[in-house]
Amino acid sequence: MKDFSNDLVIQTYYKAIELNLSADFINLIKEEIERRSLLDYIRKTS
Repeated sequence: MKDFSNDLVIQTYYKAIELNLSADFINLIKEEIERRSLLDYIRKTS
């Protein structure tokens, strides 16, 4: 996921939730969001 833009990581996170994908996969994306310090962005848009 290093090559993904911040926007793409966030879009992927929301799409994974929408599609009810596995919790493990969603957690991997969330970890990447945390690593990139984007949690505030997620909280503001949810």
